[in-house]
This record gives sequence, C-alpha cells and structure tokens, in this order.
Amino acid sequence: MQKRILLAEDDQAMRTYLERALVKAGYHVDAVDRGTEAVPLLETQGYDLLLSDIVMPEMDGIELAQRCNEISPQTKVMFITGFAAVTLKASREQPQAKVLSKPFHLRDLVLEVERVLQERVSASL
Repeated sequence: MQKRILLAEDDQAMRTYLERALVKAGYHVDAVDRGTEAVPLLETQGYDLLLSDIVMPEMDGIELAQRCNEISPQTKVMFITGFAAVTLKASREQPQAKVLSKPFHLRDLVLEVERVLQERVSASL
C-alpha cells in the first residue's frame, strides 16, 4: 500500500524538488503552495504524513499542523524550515512533529520521512 504525503511548501522550486524526490522514493504526493489549500485535502483525503514548510502566507505550518491534528489525528506531521527561531516555536507548539532544517540533502529528507512513517507502523503493531 503506497503511503500518501501532503506537501505544503510555498516556494515552487523547493516544492517541485521535494515532490519529485518523494515520488521517486515510492510515495503518493499531493503538493500545495499554502496551508489554506491543504486543509480541504486533509478533510477529504487520507494522508499518512503532512510535510509542511513552517513559514507560508495565509496560514503558517504550525497553524496547519494544529488543524491537521483536529481533522486527521492519525496523520503524522513533519516540518521543513530555513529559520532556526521558527524551529524552536514549532518544537514548542508541536512537540511530536519532526523538524528538518534547510538546507538538507534529499536523501536525508527521504530517510526522515521513512523514519516518521515507520514509527507509526511500529506504534500500531
């Protein structure tokens, strides 16, 4: 069964880059450029992971993660950010979420995604 990832990243080049890497790693990916676009998808689709940039227009990644927890509590959350201070805020407000700081290697991203999704598998055994 293919794992489903919802990717929310406002930078188009980064979004395309991440989507391509995750699809190549065998995941089904839906990519959006803002949190407000991600919410209806969370409400209607089942995702294993929400991979979100933290700093985005309209709705930031932390707010999106909080909505995700309400709508789809079984969906894991992982953040990507280029801002150290934002990492601290994310860790405080979403302690169960993994934060990956930019720049990162695509291999590291895929390994972290696998690790986060694996945790859910072992937790449900």
